[in-house]
Amino acid sequence: MELHMHSHHYMRRLPDWTAAAVSGLAAGALLIVVEMFWSTMVAGVHPWGTTRMVAAIVLGRDVLQNSFFSVSTVAAALIIHFVLGAILGCVLCAIIAPFQLDSSVGMSLLVGAVFGLVVYMFNFYVMTSAFPWFVDQRGWHTLVGHLIFGMAIAICYWKLESRGVSR
Repeated sequence: MELHMHSHHYMRRLPDWTAAAVSGLAAGALLIVVEMFWSTMVAGVHPWGTTRMVAAIVLGRDVLQNSFFSVSTVAAALIIHFVLGAILGCVLCAIIAPFQLDSSVGMSLLVGAVFGLVVYMFNFYVMTSAFPWFVDQRGWHTLVGHLIFGMAIAICYWKLESRGVSR
């Protein structure tokens, strides 16, 4: 029986950028489903509230005053959400690859959870100075969603990247 020790020191290794972006998009889609489920089934609030908050990042605060469904608001929110998801997927994978943090499923999930926590803290304690309407979204349900988001990026990347040349 062999014992394999995975060293997590820096090694010059670029991530698979396509797998990273796709992982971020998939995790973003999962986060949307989790948020919609939470808002309608658990919190009992209108599911378009979060959509309007995300769209307001680009469209301005006026979007927050309207409670009607708007295709342009949903489109803006989806574009913002998925662009950020792809970017964050690339950021996480740029950390994972050179430190070989994708050596196992468990390590990938742990790194993803820590990344999700960092993204949550940044979004809801730093970015709220620019976008104060997100302050009310702080809480364990949003934290759990971000943990799931980070873990989903990491596990998708682990799975997609493992089929590549680097493994």
